[in-house]
Amino acid sequence: MTRAPSFAGVILAAGESSRMGRDKALLSWPPSSPGHASSTETFLSAGIRSLLQASEFVIVVAGKNEAILAPVVYSVGASLVVNPDPSRGQFSSLQVGLQDVLNHGRDAAIVTLVDRPPVSAKTIQSLQNAFKSSADNIWAAVPEFSGKHGHPYVIGREMIDAFLRVPPTSTAREVEHQHLQHIQYVQVDDPLVALNVNTPGDYAALANMSVADIR
Repeated sequence: MTRAPSFAGVILAAGESSRMGRDKALLSWPPSSPGHASSTETFLSAGIRSLLQASEFVIVVAGKNEAILAPVVYSVGASLVVNPDPSRGQFSSLQVGLQDVLNHGRDAAIVTLVDRPPVSAKTIQSLQNAFKSSADNIWAAVPEFSGKHGHPYVIGREMIDAFLRVPPTSTAREVEHQHLQHIQYVQVDDPLVALNVNTPGDYAALANMSVADIR
């Protein structure tokens, strides 16, 4: 059976980026290597553009960094919602974003983190195709690379409801483990789905990756 969901993009960007020392949302993308000019794109703007190609609109969840993210969010054509208490953890930001998806009358979301480099359009298309062609008992399509699961992932109304039913102090992993029978893992040839950028060292390592790996 083929579904015809209405997708919204959700980017979680409310973290304080304490280990990076500056807001990860505003890091240049792609990262510049020595002797080369910095890109005018950021993790946030590139992430928004990536999801806009595959969804009707994109929601960015901010926290205390709302004021510095807003110009980027609006200049690229996304919308902004604020987690009133991001100290509760990343999952609380996910709930804020997903509630906004439902408020807009949509029933599926493509979710990612602002500190994950934008994956290829092919990867997003593979996830959407897997979800749309899956059985009715599949609530989510999650990318897998070299045995690691990552972002972005696609979720339908059932998983959205499951995420919203639990306390904001929960984690996405806990909820997913409770519903493993409803998750389809999709093998992708894209190392960026499993790549975290949390520290200056992580960011420097990303700059040393080949162009083929980061585009």
